[in-house]
Amino acid sequence: MPYEICFVKRITNVAAKKSLFSEHRGICFAENNYGEGNTMHKLLLGIAFLLLGACSSAPQGITAVSNFDVNRYTGKWYEIARLDHRFERGLTEVSAEYRLREDGGIDVINRGFDAQKNQWQTADGKAYFVKDSTTGHLKVSFFGPFYGAYVIFGLDDDYQVSYVSGPDRDYLWLLARQPQISNAQKQAFVAKAKANGFDTDALIWLDSAPQ
Repeated sequence: MPYEICFVKRITNVAAKKSLFSEHRGICFAENNYGEGNTMHKLLLGIAFLLLGACSSAPQGITAVSNFDVNRYTGKWYEIARLDHRFERGLTEVSAEYRLREDGGIDVINRGFDAQKNQWQTADGKAYFVKDSTTGHLKVSFFGPFYGAYVIFGLDDDYQVSYVSGPDRDYLWLLARQPQISNAQKQAFVAKAKANGFDTDALIWLDSAPQ
């Protein structure tokens, strides 16, 4: 999932607040001494949910692909590379499967192997288009009503390789229909991601980095 939500107790120490909030990417709800009917309490909740809505927006300067065909995109994809984030940390052999839903959305089934625990991890979610079904910009949820951006900003004509961004440049994935792709395909991804402001030096490659 491309963002995090955390619930924390009221903290009065300024240094402790900075440390906690910098540890989490996303939205943190801090518990304060506001009454349920307090105007400030309602205002803070309203701001929090507005920020959560922004999590489904594309990063500034990143353009989702057009003429997108969701029927061609469904099926199984393998993760070739990613930027590190806590939800996939330590996982290998990662794959994602997308299936059409009756309500017009997409079921998302992510799977990866946790070597430390010696077991497979699975996460089920759902995705919906942010604009329209011909634009590769979706919002994905693995946690109730909270969504994160899934922005396809690169896709080959045969729907074999996909470049995906989250709500900001801390999230980046290279997906492919096969668990291995050519060195040229990897280099093309790195070049486009770097040109779009991603830290490509920090990419985690699940098989081998491009030469």
